[in-house]
Amino acid sequence: MDIKTIGVIGAGQMGAGIAHVCALAGYDVLLNDVNAEALDGAIENIRKNMDRQVSREKISGEARDDALGRIRTTGTLADLGQTDLVIEAATEREAVKDAIFEELVPSLKPETILTSNTSSISITRLASKTDRPEKFMGFHFMNPVPVMSLVELIRGIATDEDTFKALLDVVEKLGKTASTAEDFPAFIVNRILMPMINEAVYVLYEGVGNVSSIDKAMRLGTNHPMGPLELADFIGLDTCLAIMNVLHDGLADTKYRPCPLLTKYVEAGWLGRKTGRGFYDYRGDEPVPTR
Repeated sequence: MDIKTIGVIGAGQMGAGIAHVCALAGYDVLLNDVNAEALDGAIENIRKNMDRQVSREKISGEARDDALGRIRTTGTLADLGQTDLVIEAATEREAVKDAIFEELVPSLKPETILTSNTSSISITRLASKTDRPEKFMGFHFMNPVPVMSLVELIRGIATDEDTFKALLDVVEKLGKTASTAEDFPAFIVNRILMPMINEAVYVLYEGVGNVSSIDKAMRLGTNHPMGPLELADFIGLDTCLAIMNVLHDGLADTKYRPCPLLTKYVEAGWLGRKTGRGFYDYRGDEPVPTR
């Protein structure tokens, strides 16, 4: 299938980033969200990020203008029905994703490929609730999308070879690299990353080290660009907790039990950068550890 138009569901950080790279690669993009303000904010963020790329000579001003011209927005999910590929990038809650696909499917062309940017939820299970499990795949981008080069491709049990090849071609046109993963909880990247973050929270919870010492130890001791607690704040503590719950529920192994302190932060609404507080307080000029 020759994919020319891409629908993106969700205008948050991930959805905006996906729209950004797809438009730069020459695809016509229709970005959807139930929140009109989120759509406006996404377009503004895409423009700012493309301006930054122009200033760093990563892209030309002409490429930026052409890409911005290829992005349209809509608050109506059914408008995505005529696109060739749909990438769902809504919140990491299975019930929300199921509801989105249930509403969208009646409007789709028979040949449209459906994908989810889920970071942990079963692709087979999501696909089974649509009318096209053979044309459904996991299409997991890394954050921030314009910067990170990896895309995880996850086949469900029913995904056919043509769908896989079509998405592999899209990844190549985006200038990114594909890593194929089997459909097990959290796939590859988050199966390894999230338990590390969760363990860092346990180290904090048990008083082995404070926020600063833990992040400093991992940055300087293992050459990570971000400490695990700083990274958790960047990802969103609610997302980290959701993925740990998927791992714990799906694999039934106590090593994936979410740290109670992570749960407490989420219950407090301290979700990281997006709410102004997490393991760091971002409300001042410089981030300040909260523990």
